[in-house]
Amino acid sequence: MMDTILPNQLVEAARKVVDANRAAGRTVAVAESCTGGLVCAAITEIPGSSEVLTGGFVTYSNEAKMAELKVSRDVLETFGAVSIATAWSMAQGALEESGADVAVAITGIAGPGGGSDKKPVGHVVFARAEKDADPDVVVADTREFGDLGRGGVRLQAALCALELLLPGEPAAPAEESP
Repeated sequence: MMDTILPNQLVEAARKVVDANRAAGRTVAVAESCTGGLVCAAITEIPGSSEVLTGGFVTYSNEAKMAELKVSRDVLETFGAVSIATAWSMAQGALEESGADVAVAITGIAGPGGGSDKKPVGHVVFARAEKDADPDVVVADTREFGDLGRGGVRLQAALCALELLLPGEPAAPAEESP
Protein backbone atom coordinates (compact mmCIF):
# COMPACT_ATOMS: atom_id res chain seq x y z
CA MET A 1 0.00 0.00 0.00
CA MET A 2 1.29 3.43 -0.95
CA ASP A 3 1.60 6.16 1.61
CA THR A 4 0.34 9.18 -0.31
CA ILE A 5 -1.86 12.21 0.16
CA LEU A 6 -2.77 12.24 -3.54
CA PRO A 7 -6.01 10.69 -4.85
CA ASN A 8 -5.60 7.04 -5.87
CA GLN A 9 -6.78 7.68 -9.44
CA LEU A 10 -4.00 10.25 -9.87
CA VAL A 11 -1.34 7.92 -8.50
CA GLU A 12 -2.56 5.04 -10.68
CA ALA A 13 -2.51 7.26 -13.79
CA ALA A 14 1.04 8.33 -12.90
CA ARG A 15 2.05 4.68 -12.44
CA LYS A 16 0.86 3.95 -15.99
CA VAL A 17 2.89 6.90 -17.30
CA VAL A 18 6.06 5.79 -15.52
CA ASP A 19 5.67 2.12 -16.51
CA ALA A 20 4.77 2.82 -20.15
CA ASN A 21 7.51 5.38 -20.69
CA ARG A 22 10.11 3.23 -18.93
CA ALA A 23 9.15 0.34 -21.24
CA ALA A 24 9.36 2.65 -24.27
CA GLY A 25 12.72 4.07 -23.16
CA ARG A 26 11.29 7.61 -23.11
CA THR A 27 11.81 10.51 -20.75
CA VAL A 28 9.14 13.08 -19.95
CA ALA A 29 8.89 16.66 -18.72
CA VAL A 30 5.92 18.73 -17.60
CA ALA A 31 5.18 22.46 -17.75
CA GLU A 32 2.40 23.29 -15.31
CA SER A 33 0.46 26.43 -14.62
CA CYS A 34 -3.01 25.85 -13.11
CA THR A 35 -2.05 22.42 -11.74
CA GLY A 36 0.83 23.95 -9.76
CA GLY A 37 3.08 20.88 -9.78
CA LEU A 38 0.35 18.29 -9.20
CA VAL A 39 1.37 16.24 -12.26
CA CYS A 40 5.02 16.08 -11.18
CA ALA A 41 3.95 15.28 -7.62
CA ALA A 42 1.92 12.34 -8.90
CA ILE A 43 4.75 11.04 -11.09
CA THR A 44 7.27 11.28 -8.26
CA GLU A 45 4.99 9.20 -6.02
CA ILE A 46 5.99 6.23 -8.18
CA PRO A 47 9.18 4.38 -7.26
CA GLY A 48 11.59 4.49 -10.20
CA SER A 49 10.09 7.68 -11.62
CA SER A 50 13.58 9.18 -11.82
CA GLU A 51 14.24 6.91 -14.81
CA VAL A 52 11.44 8.67 -16.68
CA LEU A 53 10.91 12.22 -15.34
CA THR A 54 13.61 14.70 -16.36
CA GLY A 55 11.94 17.70 -14.77
CA GLY A 56 8.96 19.86 -14.21
CA PHE A 57 8.33 23.56 -14.51
CA VAL A 58 5.69 25.34 -12.45
CA THR A 59 5.23 28.59 -14.33
CA TYR A 60 2.21 30.20 -12.76
CA SER A 61 2.92 33.78 -13.78
CA ASN A 62 3.48 35.11 -17.28
CA GLU A 63 6.93 36.26 -16.17
CA ALA A 64 7.84 32.70 -15.17
CA LYS A 65 6.51 31.35 -18.49
CA MET A 66 8.77 33.80 -20.32
CA ALA A 67 11.85 33.30 -18.12
CA GLU A 68 11.78 29.53 -17.62
CA LEU A 69 10.10 28.26 -20.80
CA LYS A 70 10.94 31.04 -23.26
CA VAL A 71 7.28 31.77 -24.05
CA SER A 72 7.32 35.03 -25.99
CA ARG A 73 5.66 38.14 -24.64
CA ASP A 74 3.94 38.49 -28.04
CA VAL A 75 2.26 35.08 -27.67
CA LEU A 76 1.07 35.92 -24.15
CA GLU A 77 -0.20 39.38 -25.12
CA THR A 78 -1.85 38.22 -28.35
CA PHE A 79 -3.47 34.96 -27.24
CA GLY A 80 -3.43 35.15 -23.44
CA ALA A 81 -1.91 32.86 -20.83
CA VAL A 82 -4.72 30.32 -21.28
CA SER A 83 -4.51 29.54 -24.99
CA ILE A 84 -3.33 26.89 -27.38
CA ALA A 85 -0.50 29.17 -28.48
CA THR A 86 0.76 29.59 -24.92
CA ALA A 87 0.36 25.90 -24.03
CA TRP A 88 2.22 24.93 -27.20
CA SER A 89 5.02 27.39 -26.42
CA MET A 90 5.21 26.04 -22.86
CA ALA A 91 5.45 22.44 -24.11
CA GLN A 92 8.16 23.35 -26.63
CA GLY A 93 10.06 25.25 -23.93
CA ALA A 94 9.84 22.37 -21.47
CA LEU A 95 11.05 19.96 -24.15
CA GLU A 96 14.02 22.17 -25.01
CA GLU A 97 14.96 23.13 -21.45
CA SER A 98 14.70 19.58 -20.06
CA GLY A 99 16.09 17.48 -22.90
CA ALA A 100 13.16 15.06 -22.46
CA ASP A 101 11.66 12.97 -25.26
CA VAL A 102 8.16 14.32 -24.67
CA ALA A 103 6.73 17.27 -22.76
CA VAL A 104 3.20 18.20 -21.81
CA ALA A 105 1.99 21.66 -20.80
CA ILE A 106 -1.13 22.62 -18.87
CA THR A 107 -2.59 26.11 -18.51
CA GLY A 108 -6.09 26.98 -17.41
CA ILE A 109 -8.54 28.60 -15.06
CA ALA A 110 -9.03 26.60 -11.88
CA GLY A 111 -11.25 29.19 -10.18
CA PRO A 112 -13.06 30.19 -8.21
CA GLY A 113 -12.47 33.51 -9.98
CA GLY A 114 -10.56 34.51 -13.07
CA GLY A 115 -12.97 33.17 -15.64
CA SER A 116 -14.67 35.06 -18.46
CA ASP A 117 -17.39 34.34 -21.02
CA LYS A 118 -14.81 33.04 -23.51
CA LYS A 119 -12.63 31.30 -20.92
CA PRO A 120 -14.81 30.26 -17.97
CA VAL A 121 -13.66 28.54 -14.80
CA GLY A 122 -12.77 24.98 -15.76
CA HIS A 123 -11.34 25.98 -19.18
CA VAL A 124 -7.97 24.19 -19.48
CA VAL A 125 -5.58 23.94 -22.42
CA PHE A 126 -3.04 21.16 -22.96
CA ALA A 127 -0.20 20.74 -25.43
CA ARG A 128 2.22 17.91 -26.13
CA ALA A 129 5.61 18.33 -27.81
CA GLU A 130 7.91 15.48 -28.83
CA LYS A 131 11.58 15.40 -29.67
CA ASP A 132 12.22 15.20 -33.42
CA ALA A 133 8.57 16.02 -34.24
CA ASP A 134 7.73 18.79 -36.69
CA PRO A 135 7.43 21.92 -34.48
CA ASP A 136 4.96 23.41 -36.97
CA VAL A 137 2.43 20.66 -36.22
CA VAL A 138 0.68 21.85 -33.08
CA VAL A 139 -0.64 19.07 -30.86
CA ALA A 140 -3.02 20.63 -28.35
CA ASP A 141 -6.47 20.28 -26.87
CA THR A 142 -8.89 22.39 -24.86
CA ARG A 143 -11.17 20.93 -22.23
CA GLU A 144 -14.12 22.47 -20.47
CA PHE A 145 -14.37 20.78 -17.07
CA GLY A 146 -16.91 23.24 -15.72
CA ASP A 147 -16.78 24.71 -12.24
CA LEU A 148 -15.82 21.61 -10.27
CA GLY A 149 -14.19 23.71 -7.59
CA ARG A 150 -10.51 24.58 -7.66
CA GLY A 151 -9.35 21.14 -6.51
CA GLY A 152 -11.67 19.35 -8.95
CA VAL A 153 -10.45 21.33 -11.96
CA ARG A 154 -6.81 20.79 -10.98
CA LEU A 155 -7.37 17.04 -10.52
CA GLN A 156 -9.12 16.60 -13.87
CA ALA A 157 -6.43 18.68 -15.61
CA ALA A 158 -3.66 16.57 -14.03
CA LEU A 159 -5.38 13.34 -15.13
CA CYS A 160 -5.63 14.62 -18.72
CA ALA A 161 -1.99 15.69 -18.71
CA LEU A 162 -0.89 12.26 -17.50
CA GLU A 163 -2.90 10.65 -20.30
CA LEU A 164 -1.05 12.84 -22.82
CA LEU A 165 2.28 11.58 -21.47
CA LEU A 166 1.47 8.00 -22.45
CA PRO A 167 3.30 6.71 -25.53
CA GLY A 168 1.12 6.47 -28.61
CA GLU A 169 -0.80 8.77 -30.86
CA PRO A 170 -1.37 12.21 -29.36
CA ALA A 171 -4.60 14.11 -29.72
CA ALA A 172 -5.45 15.52 -33.13
CA PRO A 173 -3.59 18.67 -34.20
CA ALA A 174 -5.16 21.89 -33.01
CA GLU A 175 -7.03 24.36 -35.17
CA GLU A 176 -5.54 27.58 -33.72
CA SER A 177 -1.96 28.26 -34.72
CA PRO A 178 0.48 29.93 -32.36
